[in-house]
Amino acid sequence: MSKSKIWNDFCLKNKVFTNSVPLFEEGSGSVQTFQYGKNKRTLLKRSKDMETLLGDEVKKIIDDFESASNNYEGIIYMMLWKEEENIIPLYIGKSEKFGINNKDLSTNLTDARGKFSRWGYNYAYHFGDLSAVVCEGHSPDKGTPKYHQWAEKLFTTYPSSAPKLKQTVWFWSKAWETGSTGIWQDFGPTSLTFLEYLLIGVASDLFPEDLLNREGVNRS
Repeated sequence: MSKSKIWNDFCLKNKVFTNSVPLFEEGSGSVQTFQYGKNKRTLLKRSKDMETLLGDEVKKIIDDFESASNNYEGIIYMMLWKEEENIIPLYIGKSEKFGINNKDLSTNLTDARGKFSRWGYNYAYHFGDLSAVVCEGHSPDKGTPKYHQWAEKLFTTYPSSAPKLKQTVWFWSKAWETGSTGIWQDFGPTSLTFLEYLLIGVASDLFPEDLLNREGVNRS
């Protein structure tokens, strides 16, 4: 079976195309921004649909933890472009159910504003750090090379007071159930950690010019 079919079958089975939503809140041709934190720094705004999608999936993990059911391992997510019926992955990641001690619920899940399963508005999280590059007024030392790469891929110009996307950026997430089969059907039950590893590996082979992940990618 080809890697393309493996990728497309996973995306179809998990409804990546149909269940993905715009990542950014857009209006008047640009991404909306707002003031955040005590220093009122300007940030890119998550779309309401993105917050609802991710929030609903996170709630499944929180409810699972509180009931000690152990039905879920955490969240798998993808930032992507859509081209016709095809999924072009831009970034693949996960947010585990447990924190560092592998016992308590991860604060990445419980902080729905600043951390939000890695998509939070604080620095060291995706929206906070991407905003430090794309939006005006941030200290230059907050603009890391990783998010300069993201900005170059996603936006027409930056920094800007009215940042414009090259095309709509979509977001997909799913609460990963324990025992679920991942991208390789023959492999059988796939853990969240291994799923992320496999998805990044396959995506980096198929979309080497698009995938923004730096770890776990196949190097030529």
